[in-house]
Amino acid sequence: MSPLFALTGRVALITGGNGGIGLGMAHGLAEAGAAIAIAGRNRAKSEAAAGELAKRGVETVVLEVDVADETSCRAMVDGAVERLGRLDILINNAGINIRKPPQDLALTEWRQVIDTNLTGAFAAAHAAYPHMQRLGGGKIINIGSMMSMFGAAFASAYAASKGGIVQMTRALATAWAKDNIQVNAVLPGWIDTDLTRRAREEVSGLNSVVLMRTPARRWGAPGDMAGIAVFLASQASNFVTGAAIPVDGGYSAQG
Repeated sequence: MSPLFALTGRVALITGGNGGIGLGMAHGLAEAGAAIAIAGRNRAKSEAAAGELAKRGVETVVLEVDVADETSCRAMVDGAVERLGRLDILINNAGINIRKPPQDLALTEWRQVIDTNLTGAFAAAHAAYPHMQRLGGGKIINIGSMMSMFGAAFASAYAASKGGIVQMTRALATAWAKDNIQVNAVLPGWIDTDLTRRAREEVSGLNSVVLMRTPARRWGAPGDMAGIAVFLASQASNFVTGAAIPVDGGYSAQG
C-alpha cells in the first residue's frame, strides 16, 4: 500500500460502526492498518462486527453509546482514547430516519432524528477535538446523504439533519484547519443496508426508482464506502477539508 494511504498506528472511532456503511468503512480502515473502536447502542451487534474485524488481526474495541446524549458521547470518545491510546479519526455515521409525510411527523419525532443525526455528530466532534488537537491533527468524516441535496416527501427531518451535516462540516473545517484537523462529509447514494431495506418496504416503488435514476444501475454495497473512508482518513487528503463528496454511482450527477 502507498504510504499516502497507510493508517498503521492510527485509531479510528466509528459511530454506528456495527453495520451497513459504518462497518463497510471500518473494514477499509482496518485493511489500511488502523485500530478500530466500534460504537453503537446494540452491544451484541457491535461484538459481532468486532469479531469480523478481529479475523483480520485488527485491534478492535466495542463501546456503547447513545449519540443523542452529550454525556454518552464524551464517555465514548474518552473510552476510545483510554483503551486504544489515542484518537486520529472520527466517523460520525450513526443515524436514524422516521419516514412520514411532514404533516404527520410529531415534533418529538423531528427532535429524535435531529438529535441523533446532527446534534450527535456535533457532540462527538466536540468531544474528539481536544484529543486531536493534542496530537497535532486529525480527521473527522461526517456521513451525510443524497438528502443533503435533494428533498423527499417522506424524509423532512432526515433531510434537514443531513443538510445540516454538510453546513456543520464546512463550519468545523473552517474553524479547525489551524489545528490540522480536516473535516469532510461523505454523501452516500442508495446503499443496501438495513435502513434502506426498511425504506424499500415503506416507500412503494423505491427500488425501481433508485435503479432507474442511478447510472451504475445498482444499489451500492457497504464495501463501496471503504475507499472514500481510507482516502479521507489518510494523509492523501491533508489538503482536502470542508468538502461534501457524493459516493452514489452517479445519482447526483444528473441534477
